[in-house]
Amino acid sequence: MGFLSRIRRLVSGQTQLVGGVQVFAPLSGDIVSIETVPDVVFSEKIVGDGVAIAPRGELVLAPIDGTIGKIFETNHAFSIESSQGLELFVHVGVGTVELRGNGFRRLAEEGQKVKVGDPILAFDLDYLQAHVDCLLTPVVLANMEDIQHLDKAQGGVTAGKDVIFTVQL
Repeated sequence: MGFLSRIRRLVSGQTQLVGGVQVFAPLSGDIVSIETVPDVVFSEKIVGDGVAIAPRGELVLAPIDGTIGKIFETNHAFSIESSQGLELFVHVGVGTVELRGNGFRRLAEEGQKVKVGDPILAFDLDYLQAHVDCLLTPVVLANMEDIQHLDKAQGGVTAGKDVIFTVQL
């Protein structure tokens, strides 16, 4: 854990976590390696480490209990911060920003407190498949400097029910 994160935890009165923090699937689908995402920002872990999900279904749910930070104007991506200080970024597809919001609908608002499984975004899977080359959805930890270890899951996942990775702080 980084020095500033330790200070932030002390000041906020957070206790030291025993075990890890579970991050749940924000959408249903199959987990794939983040390195396979055809965008260097994700595949080279520039924004952080995590997994990608090849989506099934049409909802993006909160992967952790926390507060919605930013929802992009085009409704294709959002950030969320947990009470433990985890900063997650969920980005539906590659090239979806070019759709200018078409195929997406916002279901939550910036600053809203959410629980695992609360709906954040809706998307039209058929529309997106017809208009972008890749729907792999990266789910990454933006503040990797605060993380000791990341245990990644594999296989098929159900949104809001299955753990995609466990974070050791």
